[in-house]
Amino acid sequence: MSRRLWDFPGGIHLPEEKSLSNQTPIKKSFIPKTLIIPIQQHLGAPAKPVVDVGDCVLKGQKIAEAGGFVSAPVHASSSGVVTAIATHPVQHPSQIDGLCVVIETDGKDEWIEHKGIEDPLNASPDYIRDHVREAGITGMGGAGFPTIIKVSPSSESNIETLVINAVECEPYITSDDMLMRENADEIIIGIQIIAKLVNPKNILVGIEDNKPDAIAAMQQAAKNAADHGPTVEIVTVPTKYPSGSEKTLIKVLTGKEVPSKGIPAQVGIVCQNVGTAYAVYHAIVLGEPLIQRVTTLTGRGIKNPGNIWALIGTPVADLLEYAEVEQGKLSRLIMGGPMMGFTLHDNNIPLIKSTNCLIASTAEELPLPGPEQACIRCGTCTEACPIQLLPQQLFWYSRSKELEKVQNYNIADCIECGACSYVCPSNIPLVQYFRFAKGEIKKHTAEVEKSDHARVRFEANQARHEKEAVAKEAKKKAREVKAAAKAAAKVAKKAEEEAANGTVNSETETKPVAVDELKLLKTAMAKSTKVWKDAEKALAVAESSAAAESSAAADDQTKIEKMRAKIERLKIKAETAQQKLKDFKEKENA
Repeated sequence: MSRRLWDFPGGIHLPEEKSLSNQTPIKKSFIPKTLIIPIQQHLGAPAKPVVDVGDCVLKGQKIAEAGGFVSAPVHASSSGVVTAIATHPVQHPSQIDGLCVVIETDGKDEWIEHKGIEDPLNASPDYIRDHVREAGITGMGGAGFPTIIKVSPSSESNIETLVINAVECEPYITSDDMLMRENADEIIIGIQIIAKLVNPKNILVGIEDNKPDAIAAMQQAAKNAADHGPTVEIVTVPTKYPSGSEKTLIKVLTGKEVPSKGIPAQVGIVCQNVGTAYAVYHAIVLGEPLIQRVTTLTGRGIKNPGNIWALIGTPVADLLEYAEVEQGKLSRLIMGGPMMGFTLHDNNIPLIKSTNCLIASTAEELPLPGPEQACIRCGTCTEACPIQLLPQQLFWYSRSKELEKVQNYNIADCIECGACSYVCPSNIPLVQYFRFAKGEIKKHTAEVEKSDHARVRFEANQARHEKEAVAKEAKKKAREVKAAAKAAAKVAKKAEEEAANGTVNSETETKPVAVDELKLLKTAMAKSTKVWKDAEKALAVAESSAAAESSAAADDQTKIEKMRAKIERLKIKAETAQQKLKDFKEKENA
């Protein structure tokens, strides 16, 4: 009984042009004179170099370690000497430079000591994951997402299906096709190892029906491996571009749709490329890190098209020389497929882990696009979009840099398949506009995050200064309270002594002692009352700030309580003196 398949909206049928490179076996790798190995060949954080200029390295030796959780280490593709660690042109549509480790090879191709796991299907999943992480395996068919992340699902994830993407739907590219024809048994074992890590209920390998030899080889290999591992089902899917996109293949095989801005794990699916499964086999069974890959060298601008095991870091110029490029015929050099790849302007760019194809085309084969014309609002781009976006609206808002509106139309879900650009009668390079808008959004988001971070730091700094100012003022008030308390105590003591001795100063020597005593006591009481009120104000300020919790504020409270007690004593003395004065006046009047 054949498995049910689902169709996806949009899509197009393209000239395949695969027969140029799938007629001969995969050629063995050659050792270039110089290897240029970028430290970032994946999504996420770049790796960090662990070698220095002048170091001798062996094949398979780690030259850069993972720079974070979403990152992957990088290894030397052959033995030699590190001659530079510097920026160099790398594979990127924007023609930017990236940090690379340059190795002058010695021709010995001498391996570092390595060893695989003897019985991987019975080994601990965590033990296998450690090997996958250290091998630097990344996605081999897309953006190069570190494989360790996908094979480490969270405890909340319930993975129902492991999907292996072997569709290879772009024209010209045949690297996965030839890999399956020649290494199907190893691929199936790699798939079973991945399945051990994600524990799915079903394992589906999707292959387009234009690859009959690969389908037959994979079916036989799956049958051979059924006795010692989980069952792997080979599913033939119709040839339609872009069925090889992760989201569209999931829709075709399972009928499930990955939510907007979501990941396959949210619908119980893990998706891996067939080349990644082969790399997992090499890493776990043989103990070899990812240092080479099958790359298609094709196009009518070279004499010997085909596929080759190419070392990571091999300059494009060396690969073209190996395939005997005909410079007189060469019009465009494309890295990747003709739909999602990009034109190279520097032949010294190195091959990386996700480089699956180099197309050396003639002018007649892949002519340059005509001049861009005005949009005629035909809607053909919308009909071709496999994600059901509105390319026409995205185009308007991308061109006018209306980033908020672009985001509202879900530009993040665009897979940049190029189907809209391909069918556009006005030759509008829609994908380039979308890439530009995505870059602007990323740049704007980074600026906002930077601004927000600076604002938080500024506010925290201001709060700290305010807190320090309040604490400083509280300490100042505490010192004033202490000084006032001493002055009040001194006045009170003097008043007590004069009252006890019955002495008066020369200006009031004819007045009764009670009058001077009352005056002194009133003066002392007035000063003490002012000090008391000032102290209460200082305490209120201290209590309203974070400094009120300090020991200094507690000391202020104690001193104020003592002042209150002293003032009460002064009041009693004042009342006594006032009574004496009243008695004296009564006697005087009598």
